[in-house]
Amino acid sequence: MENRKVLLTGGNLLQAHTWKGLLETRGIAVELKGEALLGGVGELPVDMQNVELWVEAAHLEAAQSLLENHQVERPQWKCVQCQELNQGNFELCWQCSAPKPKVCN
Repeated sequence: MENRKVLLTGGNLLQAHTWKGLLETRGIAVELKGEALLGGVGELPVDMQNVELWVEAAHLEAAQSLLENHQVERPQWKCVQCQELNQGNFELCWQCSAPKPKVCN
């Protein structure tokens, strides 16, 4: 990638991969930087423990718009198997791995 710009900087590797996948399905090439440094948490300075998403400068505006449109707060849902409360973006229960029901309460 030539002429790249930082799209996002953060410490959440799972979310960074989610955004990367979303952008790539829309034809926007993404480079993830800092992923390997997260193994050094506690050993490295805090400012080096971030994951960065980089895109080509020509795609920066489209990528920002796409991510802004997908930052919708989803309601929590209760697992029908173990009754655990889960975050809205989870597709599986974090406690027992049961799938999210089609109609959530």
